[in-house]
Amino acid sequence: MRISWITQSSAPSVVEYGTSAGAYTESATGTSSSYRYLVYKSGQIHHVVIGPLDPNTAYYYRCSSDSTRQFSLKTPPAHLPIKFTVVGDLGQTGWTNSTLQHIAQSNYDMLLLPGDLAYADFGQPLWDSFGRLVEPLASQRPWMVTQGNHEVEKIPIIHSTPFTAYNARWRMPFEESGSTSNLYYSFDVAGVHIIMLGSYTDFDPDSDQFKWLQGDLGNIDRGKTPWIVALIHAPWYNTNTDHQGEPESDLMKQHMEVLLYKARVDIVFAGHVHAYERFTRVYNGQADNCGPIHITIGDGGNREGLAKRYMDPIAGISVFREASFGHGQLEVVNATDAVWTWHRNDDDVSVVSDTVWLRSLSSNPACKS
Repeated sequence: MRISWITQSSAPSVVEYGTSAGAYTESATGTSSSYRYLVYKSGQIHHVVIGPLDPNTAYYYRCSSDSTRQFSLKTPPAHLPIKFTVVGDLGQTGWTNSTLQHIAQSNYDMLLLPGDLAYADFGQPLWDSFGRLVEPLASQRPWMVTQGNHEVEKIPIIHSTPFTAYNARWRMPFEESGSTSNLYYSFDVAGVHIIMLGSYTDFDPDSDQFKWLQGDLGNIDRGKTPWIVALIHAPWYNTNTDHQGEPESDLMKQHMEVLLYKARVDIVFAGHVHAYERFTRVYNGQADNCGPIHITIGDGGNREGLAKRYMDPIAGISVFREASFGHGQLEVVNATDAVWTWHRNDDDVSVVSDTVWLRSLSSNPACKS
């Protein structure tokens, strides 16, 4: 597990940890850095990898030997079942607070976020306030994220490097999966292979990302990970009037959809559109029993509000759509079965607004590739 934190002044990049509160029997050392963005200078951003850790185990830890603040985390299980929370386009509004309160009440193992985190949009102190906002949850469970358009923060001539804050603050395990970029990576957890793709970096067949994805998909062992889940930011399927015709959706789909289809990816989560929509299994614009289910979950609570207008009539492949803030939960029960539920912020967390049971494509004889 990688622990990331920020100190306003110089401090040791050390995490002390153990399985009993206040008893730190292990320690690990990492690295720290800072960045400048126009007149803003970040604090010291620390990243430390701790472990090896036992699965499904609570650990207590403190950062930079700060005795005033103790945290705890729980590692994911080594085997199924496993429960994911999925939420996109989070932001930091009252709606966001409601989403986080709902998530806190769900006993999840890992959070997956398909882009658009802080909505800092060049205002760097908003990255700091976002960190403080999500710390109570993100310090307890692994939060695995990919980037959205609001992470780019590129200004021609003045600040020409994209993703400066995102790459410095939200460091993901990309090297471990053979990727050369923090913007796309993969990992295995329990019996699930998770692929995080970058909608806002190159994705054409000559790109590093495309070639990396080909190699990553080719290395998957469905005996070890019978489920495959991919995350993008800009959705490939969308019947909302928002974000139609964008190259990050249409061209990425054109180049990469066939790769995910041939690999029998089970689910593709996206954000970007500030609403909820679930599609049937689909490929190349048509219902296909061997294609992935596409789910847009960009309804985390951002300041831009909801995308309330849908195209009419509804496309035959769109099963459920609603412009409400909320989050989703994916519980992978075993090698063949999983259940997806979507929860509105308007309701009590126990209320399920949309639910579907899924069967893994690896267990479908008709989909053996």
